[in-house]
Amino acid sequence: MSENEGTGRHLKLTPDSQTSQSVPSESDVPAEPLRSLSKRCAHMGGLSDVKWAPPGTDVKWAPHFKRPQTGRPVSPVPSNVSMKSDWSKLGPPNFSDDAPSSDRKPRTGRPVSPVPSNVSMKSDGSKLGPPNFSGDAPPSDRKPQTGRPVSPVPSNVSMKSDGSKLGPPNFSGDSTQSDRKRRRSRSTNGPPIKKTRANDEVVRRVIENHKASLKRRFENISEGIINPGAEILLNKIYTELYITEGESEGVNKEHEVWQVESSSRPQTTDDVPINYNDIFKPLPRQEKHIRTVMTKGVAGIGKTVSVQKFILDWTEGVVNQDIDFIFPLAFRGLTLVKSKQYSLHKLLLDFYPELKELNEGEEYKDCRVVFILDGLDESRLSMDFQKDVQLSLVKQASSVDLLMSSLIQGTLFPSALIWITSRPAAATQIPAQYIDQVTEIRGFTDPQKEEYFRKRISDESQANRIISHIKESSSLFIMCHIPVFCWIVATVLQQMLEQDNQAIPTTLTEMFIHFLTIQSTRRDQKYLSTTTRENPLKSQKEVITKLSELAFTHLERGSFMFLEKEVRECGLDITDAVVYSGLCTDVFKEEIMIFGKVYTFVHMTIQEFLAALYVFVSYLIKKEEVLKCFLKENSSISPLDVSLDELLKSAVNRALESKSGHFDLFVRFLHGISLESNQKLLQGLLTRIESNPESVSKAIRNLKELKRPNISPDRWINQLHCLVEMHDTSVQKDVQAFLKSEEGAVQMLKLAHCSALAKILLMTDEPLDVLDLMEYNTSDEGRRRLLPAVRWCRKALLAGCKLKEKCCEVVGSALESPKSLLRVLDLSDNDLQKSEERLLRGLLSQHCKLETLSLARCKLTAASCHTLTLVLQAAHSPLRVLDLSKNPLEDSGVGHLSSGLRSPNCRLQTLRLVSCDLTGKSCKLLASALSENPPSNLTELDISENKLGEAEVKPLSQIKEDPNSVLKTLKWT
Repeated sequence: MSENEGTGRHLKLTPDSQTSQSVPSESDVPAEPLRSLSKRCAHMGGLSDVKWAPPGTDVKWAPHFKRPQTGRPVSPVPSNVSMKSDWSKLGPPNFSDDAPSSDRKPRTGRPVSPVPSNVSMKSDGSKLGPPNFSGDAPPSDRKPQTGRPVSPVPSNVSMKSDGSKLGPPNFSGDSTQSDRKRRRSRSTNGPPIKKTRANDEVVRRVIENHKASLKRRFENISEGIINPGAEILLNKIYTELYITEGESEGVNKEHEVWQVESSSRPQTTDDVPINYNDIFKPLPRQEKHIRTVMTKGVAGIGKTVSVQKFILDWTEGVVNQDIDFIFPLAFRGLTLVKSKQYSLHKLLLDFYPELKELNEGEEYKDCRVVFILDGLDESRLSMDFQKDVQLSLVKQASSVDLLMSSLIQGTLFPSALIWITSRPAAATQIPAQYIDQVTEIRGFTDPQKEEYFRKRISDESQANRIISHIKESSSLFIMCHIPVFCWIVATVLQQMLEQDNQAIPTTLTEMFIHFLTIQSTRRDQKYLSTTTRENPLKSQKEVITKLSELAFTHLERGSFMFLEKEVRECGLDITDAVVYSGLCTDVFKEEIMIFGKVYTFVHMTIQEFLAALYVFVSYLIKKEEVLKCFLKENSSISPLDVSLDELLKSAVNRALESKSGHFDLFVRFLHGISLESNQKLLQGLLTRIESNPESVSKAIRNLKELKRPNISPDRWINQLHCLVEMHDTSVQKDVQAFLKSEEGAVQMLKLAHCSALAKILLMTDEPLDVLDLMEYNTSDEGRRRLLPAVRWCRKALLAGCKLKEKCCEVVGSALESPKSLLRVLDLSDNDLQKSEERLLRGLLSQHCKLETLSLARCKLTAASCHTLTLVLQAAHSPLRVLDLSKNPLEDSGVGHLSSGLRSPNCRLQTLRLVSCDLTGKSCKLLASALSENPPSNLTELDISENKLGEAEVKPLSQIKEDPNSVLKTLKWT
């Protein structure tokens, strides 16, 4: 059975019964039998079958409408995509903050829409670029927004013309003039501040000139990179993106593709939609001033475009008119001037010359100012927030590093509002105490993916084929969450379906090879006049090789942005129009800043693919300095003698060691390229074909059997993707058989099977009621590989699973996730001494919803009780049941716990301290805590098996016998 069989099947693990409203104890909620799980999953296909079509629906999915949040008016109008210009022919979107001023013309009087709108594509001009997302709806369709407008529904993509068939993503929204007037009353949140003096004509003139300058700079968006005038009005193509409250703690440092996978599940009722123009307003439950906002989102999701629209709306008088100045400062631009000494005012003058009439920036103190620091992940500044000395005056000169850290920290210009955007992995560069609000920009939901392809492609039959094909591959379908990747997929599949006898790509590696070939072919068609052309990849070999070297060199450094000198170091002549205007425009972006140029690949996945291609070519030609990167220093293998399977194994080990996961996708591509069939597609670039079935078999076996001590269970899931890239579906078939089998509980699961099963459980629409690892017939390591499923269950029974530090990190991250579902957690019989800090962070999280926690027989000490006391004292802690039995806590440990019980925030109802080496002193401490006013909430106390007599227990017995006491159950014998 191939990996594509079973298309459209839907794995849905539904609970057998409704969760009880009462607080369960350790034995109150029985574990869900594995056989029941097997029966419920029996209808599902392979890994590629999970969650592609909601049960009971046909291909035409309906968008998921969320209930409005209290106090937040909701816009139910879906936003649709419109593509109407010819200028997107040369590739994906360039969301640049700077384009030559000569190319821009001010425009006024254009209507702007605060709500998403439908997608319309009516020209041929965008046939060569990635997708545009627009909003042109008739005025009659638009309704005014008040308060805090939000769009809780995905914006539907409508593409109604041929013009957008290959165009990159743009985001739009038009509104009528009357809509603007209604929205003028909306303003940013902030403390009272002295408004600009009305009679200060200089300041008023500077503000007007600054607004006009920003309007010229941001009113257009340019997708094409080298064509002057290849721009379109942002208001014509902007679709409001779905922004929600994000994580403020435990930032996910894993590869962004993994984060896309985890966010591909349906939105939950906990999601709080946020309109980009209300970014500084507190959420309904908040009562605080928001000075600094961090907006996170993976590459290509629309962070910079949201910033651009926020600025444009302000310059046109649409919203936020209590703001006097907005100063966008892209980190990539700040990187170019980091060696200079600046005061804040002098820095702003270099970026915004129209401020020259201000007197050393003294006027700023009377104004409301917003700084937008875009692209933290592209920063090369060395910001140190631990320095004792920070700046406080706008005319005080220093390094750009210190300038930015002082601004963010608030010692410099404390009245200013700060908006920072970043990819998730880089967000931790700013300490959490300096961030007041964290938001997240999300990509396409499942219904939007289908809607995008259906309305983007005018041929209904062709659109149906493409949608069906994408649903058959979990890797492709998940990646379509990112708008830019949708463009890549559509570019490849639409062209291939027009040709006969073409094998349609089923893996990421095949998709990217065909994308590279298609872009090279278009370059040849444009620049080569001969009718007989050679292999397009061969004709582009030199450029592709240099781009690949650049990709690998900077992937090694964890860098996804390049300065002009770094591009030249790899031999790329970017001044050569034929070179740069050809292939480069479709995979490589140039952005002109005030102080120079910077470059990025259209999406990080293209960089990782080219980096893998460079390493494989280096293997074929035995390029020693590259191969050394994948061998340990004390390795007995010479780089010149390394076999293909040894290289792949070394690459996997390196990926596992990466804390950020930035080699995971690279490893997938490297395994895919090692297949002979894919090498044949790349013949124009390769010196030879590596045909070694034995080496490929060894590589597959290594992926299934590889073991490494104390590696996070999350990281092993990537091995499954590598197997898919090598066309090995045996693991999926085995797991299918396991889930369908009536005797599933007795089948022995190997390590790869456990990783596959964890992935399946994570991708189901409905969370598990119970995850009991001991019910699975596997090794201790196998159970640890199943652990990621803890993020998608309500009750986790992990007792006796020999959890290690990395495992506790997974549990901790599950507790602190905004989507946390865990209510009951049993960690008994695990040595947790080295993992207390990580678990504490999860338990203290404002997102933690845990009500029952069992830590019996976990080798905890009195110091552990001090840690748990912080949890009991936390105002937001929902903990009701705590079992610490059979840990040597002694009286000192109980002393710490008694402090927690005295806290008015403590909601604990049941405390079990069975066999904890307690004496009569512990009884007195507990009695004192329970007799506090207001009284404790504790209704059940178990201190049995502690060699306590009636005399020692008497203080507690008296409390229990008091009719006014809430303590109803006392066990001590």
